[in-house]
Amino acid sequence: MDSAWIFQHSFIDGQWLKGEGEFAVTNPADGSEIVRASRVSPSQVEQAITSAQRAFKGLKTTTAEQRSEVLYRWYELIMKHQHSLAELMTLEQGKPLAESQGEVAYGAGFVKWFAEQAKRSYGEIIPASKPEHRISVIKQGVGVVAGITPWNFPIAMITRKVAPAYAAGCSFVLKPSEHTPLCALALAHLAHQAGFPRGAFNVLLSDDAKAVGEQLTASETVRKFTFTGSTQVGSQLLKQCASTIKRTSMELGGNAPLLVFASADLDKAADGIIASKFRNAGQTCVCVNRVLADERIADKLLAKLQQRVAKLKVGPGTEEGVNIGPLIYPQAKTKVNELIDSALQEGATLVGERQSLEGNFVAPVLLSNVTSEMRISREEIFGPVLTVATFKDERQALQQANDTPYGLAAYFYSQDVAQIHRVAETLEYGMVGINEGLISNPVAPFGGVKQSGLGREGGHQGLEEYLEEKYLCLNLD
Repeated sequence: MDSAWIFQHSFIDGQWLKGEGEFAVTNPADGSEIVRASRVSPSQVEQAITSAQRAFKGLKTTTAEQRSEVLYRWYELIMKHQHSLAELMTLEQGKPLAESQGEVAYGAGFVKWFAEQAKRSYGEIIPASKPEHRISVIKQGVGVVAGITPWNFPIAMITRKVAPAYAAGCSFVLKPSEHTPLCALALAHLAHQAGFPRGAFNVLLSDDAKAVGEQLTASETVRKFTFTGSTQVGSQLLKQCASTIKRTSMELGGNAPLLVFASADLDKAADGIIASKFRNAGQTCVCVNRVLADERIADKLLAKLQQRVAKLKVGPGTEEGVNIGPLIYPQAKTKVNELIDSALQEGATLVGERQSLEGNFVAPVLLSNVTSEMRISREEIFGPVLTVATFKDERQALQQANDTPYGLAAYFYSQDVAQIHRVAETLEYGMVGINEGLISNPVAPFGGVKQSGLGREGGHQGLEEYLEEKYLCLNLD
């Protein structure tokens, strides 16, 4: 890994600023220390907010075309350095290098998309009820945006927030995960090269997300707050944002079901399940958390899944042919093993082997005879564990699928056209994959319902999250 891509200080007002104290950024594959990052101070957080406010005032005078050109340059720089960014991601996050390469391109896709959408923040002309009036609506950037992003997608989670904010004419103060801050700093470095004004994109390093979050949410200068993470933390951040009436976007926890109906192509269903479940070692908010299979085809599906799971290779993301890298830290492995143990104690059946691996690695596990009452069906697993339950009919399948406070993503496989329409409309989720296990796309709105969050990222809807509407009434008399 080229050390030129490893930064250790916060990026504030276009400068690298050393903080107060340090914390270690480690490689989850072997626990080795990559760098000691400097912890941002409260005064530096305030400095970032102030610089962002100054940058926002300048951005208000730029044209959509100018902001679009800057975003295009950022996109081109990200893609130019795709391999280096992917190596950096695998180093600090652990996912296989091929997945990291894919995420860099996926994350860059949001920058490209919003470079295009920047020029499409259209207003409207409204027919007036009085002849002397002319009524119009214009859209303007909401103001300074603050965001907290997670470790599981350390580039894409950032670009899909920062790119639409900049496209709308907003500045950004980012607190990335303390486990994966290096990708965020690399993105800020490239954004600065692309022409982001000083203060338009600030990155704050800290292993005390609670303290930084409290300062960002309490600021009256920050007019919008965006967060990706757990429902528990998101709920607390919403409470903190209420005191200053901020706009918010929250992409929170999930418990994604994947239903396999009797008419499904079982090979395609098995392939889709494996692709969705084991991407990033199962550490995604939209990966399949529970498979629900028609009892008439469940055994056939299990056999196909067992064959595919047995072929998955676990190891450091830098090794050739690895499908599953390490979990992000030891506590994550502990939780996953606890969920497996509790499922087996509650009556689930282990299909195939359960290997014990050292470090943060967890070998893929397949469980059958799982029920909706089990803990493993109620909680987000966030690990390479695939559970299979059965249903008798469509009604029961939908009841089981919707029996959760979460509503982020759901999937199902069916070749019955009428059933496809019924099920898609009945599933209580913000996103539904139909005969497809990988649904994330910059051109489509990403987000959930119920306790899975508020707002959408991506699509034309993603730009609207950073715009305010202003009604203008002109009297011609």
